[in-house]
Amino acid sequence: MQHSQNHRAAREDDKTDGHRKRKLLHSRPSSTTPADLQRSAPDDNGSQSPTPKQQTTISELFQQKPATARPANVPSPKGHKRIKPNPAAGSDVSSPPRSVDSPRSTASASLPTATAAHLPAEKMYSFPSKKPNGAANNVIDLTGKTPSPSPSPARNNGGPIASATTRNNINNSAHRPNFNPNTGAKQLVVKNLRKTPRTDPKEYFNQVWGWLDEALAKIFAGKEIDFSLETLYRGVENVCRQGHAAELAARLQKRCEAYVETGLKAGLLEKAEKPDMDVLRAVLSAWRTWTANQKPIRWIFCYLDRSYLLQQGRTLQDQAFALFRTIVCEDATLKPKLVAGACELVQADRTGEELDKETFRDAISMCHDLTIYTSFFEPKLLEISQQFVADWAEQASQEKGLAEYVQSAVQLMEKEMERCEHFNLDSTTRRDLLALLEDHLVQRQESRLVNQDEVADLLDENAVSDLEQLYKLLDRRRLGAKLRPAFEKWIDLTGTSIVFDDKEQENMVVKLLTLKKQLDAIWRVSYHRNAELGHGLREAFEAFINKSKKTTATWNTDNSKPGEMIAKYVDMLLRGGAKAIPTQLSSVKAEAEHDENEEAAFDEDTEINNQLDQVLDLFRFVHGKAVFEAFYKKDLARRLLMGRSASADAERSMLARLKTECGAGFTQNLEQMFKDVELSREEMASYKSLLEERGDRAPVDLSVSILSASAWPTYPDIPVIIPAEIQQSLDKFTTHYKNKHSGRKLDWKHALAHCQIKAAFPKGNKELVVSSFQAIVLVLFNTVKTGEHLSYDFLKAETGLPEPELQRTLQSLACAKLRPLTKHPKGRDINATDTFTYNAAFHHEKYRLKVNQVQLKETKEENKETHERVAADRNFETQAAIVRIMKSRKRIGHAELVAEVINATKKRGVLSVQDIKKNIDRLVDKDYMEREENNEYSYIA
Repeated sequence: MQHSQNHRAAREDDKTDGHRKRKLLHSRPSSTTPADLQRSAPDDNGSQSPTPKQQTTISELFQQKPATARPANVPSPKGHKRIKPNPAAGSDVSSPPRSVDSPRSTASASLPTATAAHLPAEKMYSFPSKKPNGAANNVIDLTGKTPSPSPSPARNNGGPIASATTRNNINNSAHRPNFNPNTGAKQLVVKNLRKTPRTDPKEYFNQVWGWLDEALAKIFAGKEIDFSLETLYRGVENVCRQGHAAELAARLQKRCEAYVETGLKAGLLEKAEKPDMDVLRAVLSAWRTWTANQKPIRWIFCYLDRSYLLQQGRTLQDQAFALFRTIVCEDATLKPKLVAGACELVQADRTGEELDKETFRDAISMCHDLTIYTSFFEPKLLEISQQFVADWAEQASQEKGLAEYVQSAVQLMEKEMERCEHFNLDSTTRRDLLALLEDHLVQRQESRLVNQDEVADLLDENAVSDLEQLYKLLDRRRLGAKLRPAFEKWIDLTGTSIVFDDKEQENMVVKLLTLKKQLDAIWRVSYHRNAELGHGLREAFEAFINKSKKTTATWNTDNSKPGEMIAKYVDMLLRGGAKAIPTQLSSVKAEAEHDENEEAAFDEDTEINNQLDQVLDLFRFVHGKAVFEAFYKKDLARRLLMGRSASADAERSMLARLKTECGAGFTQNLEQMFKDVELSREEMASYKSLLEERGDRAPVDLSVSILSASAWPTYPDIPVIIPAEIQQSLDKFTTHYKNKHSGRKLDWKHALAHCQIKAAFPKGNKELVVSSFQAIVLVLFNTVKTGEHLSYDFLKAETGLPEPELQRTLQSLACAKLRPLTKHPKGRDINATDTFTYNAAFHHEKYRLKVNQVQLKETKEENKETHERVAADRNFETQAAIVRIMKSRKRIGHAELVAEVINATKKRGVLSVQDIKKNIDRLVDKDYMEREENNEYSYIA
C-alpha cells in the first residue's frame, strides 16, 4: 500500500508541474527503477522546492545505481548494511529529512522524462573514464572519454532544484575510488572466482618432465603408472602450448634410446652366442615388449605426436621403429643372427621338418614394420633358395622319371608360393622366387623335359594329366611349343605303323580315327590348344598318312592305301548304318558303357553324321584323293544297284560333304550316278505301264538300271548262259529301249544283277535274295530229284561261268552260313571233283533271306584293276596338265614347270616331284616337248 501511495503522489506532482502530456524517454516499472534520477537537494532555507526535470544522458544512467527508499521504521534485510553518503569522501549530496507520516518520505519511483530531440551524440554516449590500476571500484571505461555534466535541470519528484555545483559534484563522485556504491556505476562481479597464481614456465616444464620420466620408467619396467593418464596428457599439452614441444620431444627420444640401448640390446647381446633360432626368438620377444610399451607412451604423448611430431614428418611410432631398427636390428652382432634364424625356418620347412609358423610369421611382420625386409631378409632368402633349388633340380632329374619329376617340380613351386602367400611375403619376393624356380626347374632342364623318348612313353600311355602338367611347366617359360618335335615324331611313328600294317589293313581306318581322337584330346586338354602344337599335329598326321611304298597291298603302285581304306570304311557305314559303327568310335555306345543302368538316347542319323564328320577329317589329310574317288565310286555303284544303302539321306549328306571339300568337279560323276538311278526308275515305270496296256504278262518281274558309261565304274564282261525265260524278258526290253532312244546301245552287265527267287524246302518255303550267277546255278536244281547229285563240270557247262566266278558262286551257296546246297565232300574249298545236292534240311526262322553277300565283296583282281587304273589315270592327268602348261607358256624352266603342275593338280591330290619328272620324260619321248639348255623345256606344236 505504501508503494502505491507513493506512486500516486508522484503522478500528482507531475500534474502540478504541468507535464501531463510530456513523452517519457525511458519507461520501466517502479519496482525496477534504474538509478537515473538525481536526488533533490535542499535550498538555502532547508526547504525543498520542485525543480523542472533534467535530461539524463546514457553515461549518467550507467553511473547511477538504483536508489531504493525504505521507510524509517522498516529494518534492512539481514546481512545487508545501509551505506550512507560520506561527506569526507567528497560527496556534496545530502539526504532530506524524512517523516514517516509524510507521503513523500519515500523516494518516488517515477521515471525521468526528456525530449528526444536536440540531444547531442557525445552526450548520449558518454561513459565514465577508465580508472587507474588498483581503483577500489574497478570501473572500466568503454569509451575513454570523460562525460560532461548535463546542462538540463534535474527534478526529483517535486524536490528542490540542485545547483550546478551540486550536480557536478554528484557526477564527479562517480570517478573517485571511494565513491558510494549506491550512487556509483554498475559492477560485474564473478562469484567463487579463484585466481591461479602464475608459475614460471621453465619450472613447470621441469615439474611435468619429472612426472613423465617417472611414468616412462614405470612403463619400461612393466609396472603400473602412479599418475593418471589424463594428468600426464594435460601436462604434455600445457608444455607444448608453452612452446617447449621440441625440448620435450628431444628428451623423450633420448629416454627411449637409453632404454633400448641398455634395457633391450644389452640383454640380446648376452644371448648372441646361442643358436640363430634362439637369437631370433629373443629379438622377437624384445620387439613385442617394445611395441607393447609404445601403446601407453602414445597415449600420454598424443598431443606432442599430433601437434608437433606429425608436422616434422616423424611420428612417435616412426621414432620407436627407427630406434629398434638402428640399435638392435642393425647391430653387427645381432643382424646376421636375426636373418640366419629366419632363413633356417624356411630351410627346415623345405626339408620336411615342422615349421614354427608363429615365429616365422612374427619375424616377417617385424621385418615389414621395421622396413628391413627388402634390405635384410629378402636377399638372404633368395640366396639360400637358389642353392636349394639348384641342388634339388639336379638330384631329381637324375633319380626320377619325367612324369615324376614334373609332378615333384610342380608341387615344389606350389609349396613355395603357398608359403609366400600364407606368411605375407612381399610381392617382389614371390616374383623373384618364382623366376628362380622356373629358371632352375624348367629353363635349365629343358632338354630333359622335351626328351623325345620320355615324352613318347607318356603318349603311349595316353597320360593326359601328366602331359598337361608337363606342358604347363614348360609354358611357364614359354617353352610349351618345344614339345612339337617329340609330338610329331611320335605321331609319325605311330601312324606309319598303322598304315603299313598289312595284317590289320581292314582296321586301318578305325585305328587312325582312334589315334586322331586321342591326339585331339591331348591337344585340347593337355596342350591347351597351343597353335604351334596344333600345326605340328596336322603336319605329322598328313605326312604319315600320305606315305607310300610299292607293296603287295597297292599292287606295286605308288597309290596311298589310306585313301582306299577310307572309302571302304564309308561304304561300311552307309551299308550298315549305326549298327556298323565300331564301339570305340561310337559316342552313344561309350555313354552306355559308362553308365550301364541308363540307356543312352540314340539317334541313328545324328550318329551316322558324326561318324561321317570324323571320316571327313581323316580324308582331308589324304593327298591321293583319286584313289578314294575310284573306290568310293565303285562301292557307291554296288549300293545303288543292289539297294543296299542304309539311308538315302546319309548318301546325300556324304555327297554334299565331298562336294564342299573337293569341289563340284570331284563329285560330278557321283551326282550323275544318283540321277541315273532316278531316271531308271522312271523308265521302268513307263515300261511296265506299257506292258500292262498291251496285256503282255512277262514270266519274270524285270527291273533294269540304265547307267551312263562315262559316270559309272567300268566292269568286265563275264560270260554267262542266261535262262531262256529271263533272256526273253531282256530281249523285249532291249527292243523297247532302242525304239524309244534311237542311237543308244545297251551293254548288259549280268555280274551286277541280283534276283529274288522263291524256293520250296521240305521244312518251309523261303524267299532268297541272290546274285544273278547264284540264281542261274539254283535254277539248275529245279529238275533234279531229292538226293541226286550235280557235278562241278556239269554246272560249269550249263552256266558258262569262268572257273573263278563259278567257284565263288558255289562256295557262297554251299559253304557259307546259309546253305541251300550241300557240297560233297564237305570243306571250305571248291574242287573240280566236288558234287552238289539240293539241301532238303535247309531251315531258317526268317522267310526272306539274303544269300548274295559274296557279290558285295571285292575280289583281288578287282582291287588290283582299280589301283592300276587309278595310277594310269593319274599319269594321264599329269601329262595333260603338263601339255596345257607348255602350250600356254611355250618355254619354261624345269623347277617352274614342276611348281605349276603341282598347283594345277592339287585338287586331285598332291603329286610327288619324281612322278612329275617321269611324266615329263614320257612327253619328251612322245615329242610333245623337247629339253633345251639351262634345264628348260620348249613346246613342240
